Amino acid sequence: MNHALAFEISHQLKGTLARAGVIHTPHGDIQTPAFIVGGTKATVKALTPEQVVDLGGQAVLANTYHLMLRPGAEIVQQAGGLGKFMNWTRPTFTDSGGFQVFSLGVAYKKGIDAVSHTEKGDTANTAASGDQLVKITEKGAHFRSHLDGQKLLMTPESSMELQHQIGADIHIAFDECPAPLVPHDYLVEAVDRTHAWAERCLTRHQQLNTEHTERNEPLQALYGVVQGARDESLRKHSAEFLGSREFDGYGIGGVFEPGEIPSVVKWVCETLPDDRPRHLLGMGAQPADLFLGVEHGIDTFDCVAPTRQARNGALYTYEGRINITNAKYKNDFTPIDDDCDCYTCQHYTKAYLNHLFKSDEILGATLASIHNERFVVRTVDQIRESLIDGSFFDFKKDFLTRYYGDKLPAGVML
Repeated sequence: MNHALAFEISHQLKGTLARAGVIHTPHGDIQTPAFIVGGTKATVKALTPEQVVDLGGQAVLANTYHLMLRPGAEIVQQAGGLGKFMNWTRPTFTDSGGFQVFSLGVAYKKGIDAVSHTEKGDTANTAASGDQLVKITEKGAHFRSHLDGQKLLMTPESSMELQHQIGADIHIAFDECPAPLVPHDYLVEAVDRTHAWAERCLTRHQQLNTEHTERNEPLQALYGVVQGARDESLRKHSAEFLGSREFDGYGIGGVFEPGEIPSVVKWVCETLPDDRPRHLLGMGAQPADLFLGVEHGIDTFDCVAPTRQARNGALYTYEGRINITNAKYKNDFTPIDDDCDCYTCQHYTKAYLNHLFKSDEILGATLASIHNERFVVRTVDQIRESLIDGSFFDFKKDFLTRYYGDKLPAGVML
């Protein structure tokens, strides 16, 4: 099998699963560990690609579900692929859209599966409202567009075809991401279905890469997704199954509670092959997630929280998170954080940010997003540097103690 990426490990931290290395892609290298900036709809909200480069972003991740609905994968393809469409020249990821398909509606966030299962062996389990949002069959997921209600079907094959049209360097296999509190019997079915879909994804992906080769186009990489919720045996089984297949790397999916990273991620990473990169899907909203993920084997993360929180006025500082709309910042003429090197902190004050948010000015979202994204990207960069120079545990203790004080999150051991 010809691989679309290569992964090299340069440093490993004794006594842990942590490592530093580099992922080589057709559009450049990603120094790992790395935070992958969320560019859901082929845009990092409130920021230009040039600003993302300036704040240190190495790669962006877009969402197949959203791009298939608008503008349509064929439009992105006609533009020359995701990078050219959004004027981003560095590496790109796309997720499969599976999480969005399976999380349509509030029921998912309440731990209720808003899904109808209609084939033999499946159990009906619908949202409290009685609305059937998604129907799963062995073929794929039947659902309605949240934009216009159009009936749609996502299969492993169509997810691969869409992602190849979008043209990112790294794709994520289509998996079933069940709600956290589904019955164990159904969780077993969901893992089995994820594995069957993963093999179908891999087959179609390899066929499409053969077509790329014939057209002298860059190959695209595919990550399999390990599922199994909070069940150790299922997580390890999933990691073993997918680890034996010819994926270029692996995503770790699911919905995590605070404190679960040290157990769930460790189960997976100590089982997966060492020679391929591991990506923690949708995690990185808290600095503790980054340290714990890296310590237990994660190479890359993605999360939209930095810009989402920024647009709501929630800003990261090395002394903890603040709400810039609070009245006490109205006449505070200091930077968001004296130790931050971002463009916003070098040129603007808390008082000005407070004014922008109180006045509902668009610039407030931009300046806040620059700061939050730089904070997270820089933190992971510093974690990588600490792995290389051997200071990881000291850096972890100093950083998390300063950020959280005596209120350390569950699972953090200093």
